[in-house]
Amino acid sequence: MLSRVGWVGVAVSLAWGAAASAQDYPARPIKVIIPLAAGGGGDVFTRAISDELQKALGQPVVVENRPGGGQNIGARACAESPPDGYTLCVLSSEPVVYNQFLFKSIPYVPEKDFDPVALLFFNTLALVANPSLKVKTIDELVALSKRRPLSYGTFSFPLSQFMEKLKKETGADIVRVPFRGGGEVVTAVLSGSSPVAVLALSNMVAQLRSGHITGIVLFGKERSPLFPDLPTLGEVRPGDDYPNTWFGLFAPTGTPKPIVRKVAGEVTRIVSNTDFRQRMFVERGVEPGGMALDEFAQFIVKDRKNAERIFGESGAIPQ
Repeated sequence: MLSRVGWVGVAVSLAWGAAASAQDYPARPIKVIIPLAAGGGGDVFTRAISDELQKALGQPVVVENRPGGGQNIGARACAESPPDGYTLCVLSSEPVVYNQFLFKSIPYVPEKDFDPVALLFFNTLALVANPSLKVKTIDELVALSKRRPLSYGTFSFPLSQFMEKLKKETGADIVRVPFRGGGEVVTAVLSGSSPVAVLALSNMVAQLRSGHITGIVLFGKERSPLFPDLPTLGEVRPGDDYPNTWFGLFAPTGTPKPIVRKVAGEVTRIVSNTDFRQRMFVERGVEPGGMALDEFAQFIVKDRKNAERIFGESGAIPQ
């Protein structure tokens, strides 16, 4: 059995080893897992920040898309990865906050399996439609659905609950179709296969500007500078308030703290860069996150309580 002096020696050695590993990190390529299909807003942002991390850290940073299962497949892959700093994960609020209430069981424990690194951004979301529907308001959409059943796409639990509540209150006939990522939803709206969607602006700025997609209402407290004529939900349906989804950077739990702090510092520097902010936030209609480490962890705790409230009020039954 080690004496107290022996244990102190072990502790000092471990601390020195962690510091040394952070100083030498990274010594090989880093993988970034995202639980969404390629081409959507979250994927585009993940690739942009991975490119910047590669420049900063001097090692390749490779994005791995692991879509499916309501984002649970990719989240599980993150949770089961070695906590050595060579796997990072960009996860949305779905697997981190909502899925534990939406599903009867999930293959990871959100509160224990992920170490928060940095809150990257909040999505600005909107209810949109294919122009062929010729609807510009929620009332027009509801009326059309009663004459002609419609389908809508989204992979956001809070906003699917808005649609389900709207159906219950108005008798609208709009069925949800699940998708693996924002790029797939945009394609479905453009083709008319699912002509309605609740989706992040970052997925469809060009299509909204060109008129290939019609904006109906924005989910946010204020109108977007990109689309000042698009009303907010609060303006057209006072009392309805649904949170925007967010994306954050995580590491598998147990990743050495010095490495987590090093990555968090680099991410903070990257997202503070004027050019990056203009290109990835302003021009894409998303709101910067601006939180790292402990502040981000506290935010998640509060958001999880809010998610539990929303789920309880919705009356939804776990799948």
